[in-house]
Amino acid sequence: MDGGSSGGGITRRQLLRMIGMTAGSAVMYQAMTSLGLAAESGYSGPPKVGKAPPGASVLILGAGIAGMVAAMELRDAGYKVQILEFNDRPGGRNWSIRGGDRYTELGGETQVCEFDEGHYINPGPWRLPYHHHGILHYCKRLGVTLENFVQVNYNAYLHGQNAFDGKPQRHRPIQADYHGHVAELLAKAAQGGGLDQLVSEQDKQILLASLQWWGALDQDYRYTGNHGSSDRRGFNKDPGGGLGAAPEISQPMKLDDLLRSGLWSNLPIGALYDMQTTLMQPVGGMGRIGEAFGRELGSLIRYQCKVTRIEQNDAGVTAHFSDLANGGAEHSASADWCVCTIPLSILGQIPMNVGAPMQAAIRALPYASSVKLGLQFKRRFWEEDDHIYGGITFTDLPITTIGYPSHGYHSEKGVLLGGYLWGTEAMRFTSMTPAQRIQEGLKQGAKIHPQYLDEFENGVAMAWHRSPFTLGCFGQWTDALREEHYDNLCAFDGRIVLAGEHASYIPAWQEGAVTSAMNAIERLHQRATAQGGAA
Repeated sequence: MDGGSSGGGITRRQLLRMIGMTAGSAVMYQAMTSLGLAAESGYSGPPKVGKAPPGASVLILGAGIAGMVAAMELRDAGYKVQILEFNDRPGGRNWSIRGGDRYTELGGETQVCEFDEGHYINPGPWRLPYHHHGILHYCKRLGVTLENFVQVNYNAYLHGQNAFDGKPQRHRPIQADYHGHVAELLAKAAQGGGLDQLVSEQDKQILLASLQWWGALDQDYRYTGNHGSSDRRGFNKDPGGGLGAAPEISQPMKLDDLLRSGLWSNLPIGALYDMQTTLMQPVGGMGRIGEAFGRELGSLIRYQCKVTRIEQNDAGVTAHFSDLANGGAEHSASADWCVCTIPLSILGQIPMNVGAPMQAAIRALPYASSVKLGLQFKRRFWEEDDHIYGGITFTDLPITTIGYPSHGYHSEKGVLLGGYLWGTEAMRFTSMTPAQRIQEGLKQGAKIHPQYLDEFENGVAMAWHRSPFTLGCFGQWTDALREEHYDNLCAFDGRIVLAGEHASYIPAWQEGAVTSAMNAIERLHQRATAQGGAA
């Protein structure tokens, strides 16, 4: 991997790229926003839904987060609400797989989770950013207890197959050495007069002092092995007590080795807006949110209902469905209005008499492919041997990610997120059987943690394109698709409105589902009130 200089030097463009990757995360966030992958939540408090008109009713399709938010708020406003849900549980993609759970994917492969009690994997969402105020509001309202989620762990690994002979490197020295070398280069530019036209003499001295502190430079503004740099990147031997307790200074990596490794590309991830501290998770798994909604809504949710046709007219909306719990018997449910939260990858296959603009929008949006691996090990070797407590290791292997549990420290066993795959590699893993996915994940993970093969007990492998209730992970917007289809997707068509992460500027996040549902039901209430309630 060659991410550095040519001919032994470094160009201005490459230097700017280095600085941008470290200090310019806003630029990366801006690019992510243009793709619809990150955005600030528009939540500004509970939805503005007044008292329901007499006798007004709403049919909600899907008991994911969007559907259940809509149901709870409309119920509280006095609407008659019913939900049809495909699965035998609430939550949709808000889901935790625990010991004893069974899951059958398309193609008939059934996995039975064998995790020990107290352990789980979140095959869908696994983090709650502090600024996703909507989903946090419902966690508080429903009594879902939260704990910290460790996103950045400086003792976790950064790994490149062609970097440093394939040996994983701790996040800490990569970041310390990268900052140190960039600080030294900028200090040289400041001392050499390269910044004279941009920075006053007084500010230049302040800049030099700040670079000296930020990069742990010595008194000559060089990045070398000294106490200051070791205090950032780690000592060869940590300080202790008693005789022989003095620390041993460590030596920084060479700049060209560091640049060519490419490992610096993972450094800004914890600075991206949606990944910044504080991140949280529900105690016991992300699925605790969906389960809490399910308890709150109780009999309003009818499970194992496969919607087969949706019809509307001037009087209301009717959904025809197969009762999977009773041999597929055909039934129907009707209401004055419908909030449909079925993923578009499924909805596009269901006959529904809406206009051409909404139909085109439904069919235009592709869904991302993704695979997650949950691996249980006999002991928490990442804590015992490698001293990693929570956080994430990043690698250029297809598994891309190893996530360490942010709970249960010092327990006997533990479950790792053994892979979080996207794109082409996710489709390659999807084509495998679950057992093959796990074996390949173990093989790759062992290049970072050699303990994998000896310590592995059991695992589960979720391939989202084989999920019968989503056929994909989340809606994958582009700027061009949004320009052409987004407003048509979100607009009312007769008595039907769509909601879900796909109908938001925060796709792939539960906050998108929450804010989408709130907006949909506010508009529904306005229409219902204007028409005087029940049809």
